[in-house]
Amino acid sequence: MSFVKKVAATLGAAALLATSATAATTNLRIQTHFSPETLSGQMAAEFVEDIHAMSGGDIAIEMFYSSSVVKSAETFDAAATGILDCDMTGGAYQTGKNPAFQFTGDLNGGYANPYQQMAWLLHGGGYDALNSLYNQHNMEFIGWWIPGPESLSSTRPIRGVEDFKNWKFRSPPGIITMIFEELGASPIVMDFNEIFTALETGIIDGADAANLTNNIGLGLYDIAKHTNYPGFHSMPADHLACRKDVWDAMPDAHKAILKVGMQALALKNTTINEVKNAQNSVTLAEQGLNMYEWSPEELAKYRTAVQEAWVKFATTPESKELLESHLAFLRGIGAMK
Repeated sequence: MSFVKKVAATLGAAALLATSATAATTNLRIQTHFSPETLSGQMAAEFVEDIHAMSGGDIAIEMFYSSSVVKSAETFDAAATGILDCDMTGGAYQTGKNPAFQFTGDLNGGYANPYQQMAWLLHGGGYDALNSLYNQHNMEFIGWWIPGPESLSSTRPIRGVEDFKNWKFRSPPGIITMIFEELGASPIVMDFNEIFTALETGIIDGADAANLTNNIGLGLYDIAKHTNYPGFHSMPADHLACRKDVWDAMPDAHKAILKVGMQALALKNTTINEVKNAQNSVTLAEQGLNMYEWSPEELAKYRTAVQEAWVKFATTPESKELLESHLAFLRGIGAMK
């Protein structure tokens, strides 16, 4: 074989190898608890489209909405054990494994807005702090998206703490049940897709579900004619977390695309929810929904209960470390003493 032919053969083999390397594909089965009709569901669909476009089709995502494969709280385990590949619900569903999971998604009144909370993740050591916990459970934390402060929905007035007495409401698992029990309410943990029927049949008086906009998407204000706005009690961060071996097997380029894609989703999600919530607050008020803005005195009662609950809930080394990481960051930016 001549020198020219050898060079051509070598270059051809190198090109074939390069093509094979760039043609690596990642196929992910992901479940979210949001329905496709909600704003968050629509944002999840846009995330899938963005990832497909940025990867040139090399990352293919099959998204399961409305917890259609397993219940919301079971999504994490379904991903960790191979039924799914990734979980796009929230860390607080896993507090039964370790109370530290409460502090992977919602500090309940600790952060004033989503931008502060994202700052901890991006600039306060959040990724490493979260993965020190997630990796123990065969999962990799990839990113957050935070719609903003939530609003309660209720069939009874919720003007202040006194109205929580004997108030039966749907609650996610975790620290929120402890906080509201201290305030006299009766939290009932149930799946996201059971809320509407429970309200309709009177099993519950209200729900801690989502913000104004997503509550509309869930149809809650068709039944519950009372809410609070602006929200204050909870600001959960929904996560994307994937099984560790799935994550480790991805090309570095795919890992970067997913992390950057989640950061883009976080910004778009927070800003569109801020706009939609403000617009919907006007529309809902015009439609006759009773909307309550809590006084500083009532908010202080709630926040006192919250800070007491943080300490009571942090019973493991991991939960104490995560809580302290959040608090150190908040103190460092002057948001907490």
